[in-house]
Amino acid sequence: MEIPPLGQEHNEYSSKGMAAYRAPNLSQPHKARQAIEDAYAGRIPPLIGIFCVLASRSVTQIVAQLGFDFVWVEWEHASMSVETMTQIVQDIQFVSEGKSAALVRVPEASRAAIGYALDAGASVVIPQVETLEQARHIVSAARFGVRNNGKRSAPPGRWIPGVSMQCCDPDLSFWENQNKQAAVIIQIESVEGIKNLDAILSAVGEHIDSVWLGSLDLRVSMGLPGFWGEEPEWVEAIDMLQHTLKKHDKPYSGLATGDDEWLKLRGEGRSLMFTSSDLEAVLRTREELQHVRGLFPKKNYSSLGKAT
Repeated sequence: MEIPPLGQEHNEYSSKGMAAYRAPNLSQPHKARQAIEDAYAGRIPPLIGIFCVLASRSVTQIVAQLGFDFVWVEWEHASMSVETMTQIVQDIQFVSEGKSAALVRVPEASRAAIGYALDAGASVVIPQVETLEQARHIVSAARFGVRNNGKRSAPPGRWIPGVSMQCCDPDLSFWENQNKQAAVIIQIESVEGIKNLDAILSAVGEHIDSVWLGSLDLRVSMGLPGFWGEEPEWVEAIDMLQHTLKKHDKPYSGLATGDDEWLKLRGEGRSLMFTSSDLEAVLRTREELQHVRGLFPKKNYSSLGKAT
């Protein structure tokens, strides 16, 4: 597939979707940083993703054919090995022929976990980010090279010279290209994280592509029920988050599910949103089950053929 010229990917998004942002080889991460920036700037519509939590290659291979911009790989709460995570990431990008990009939520902000996901060819979401020290460590683990204070190790054998190490930007090294392709998204899931977000974005914001509000964990940490609410302390926390994002002109990401009214409310202002999940699709079959049971009440079929 012909790769659009650098900086012109948005012009081909309407016809190619995320394939306009694919790398020269699908084992590499998409130019996800550019895609998120383009969505934030209004050059393309908001990016839409699906949340895959079932850790199933079979399910993911089907989802990869549906046209979502991003497919979320749930490595924090799903039970899967490094090998399975890597296979799922590559299933997403190869089965979709680059039309979907993989986004892995790592189980922890360790150098190893971040490196495994990036080496697989995905962009990354890092949960439970609360302090500037954590954010510096994340950025360092995700980037190559001293100039970026990067501590990421170059993986021998992951990409092959002359085969899969083609560069999106020929004026930069392969490793600098990797730094520019894979997105790093941090999840803010506590009041402490919200309070420290200004310092985080002031210090390392150029290396963070979007901020994701983890509403469930935030509410749990605050002792509040459900996924959302209107409690004064909740509204104050969300207002503080939004103020900080606007101050730093930083893209906002998150879940946006429900009916059209709720979807628009939750999705407004987000350059990347996840609007459905594989688990949700399975759970909907419960409603279908109840409907079918209603069509077939109990009936004594054994007496229908008996003579009176």
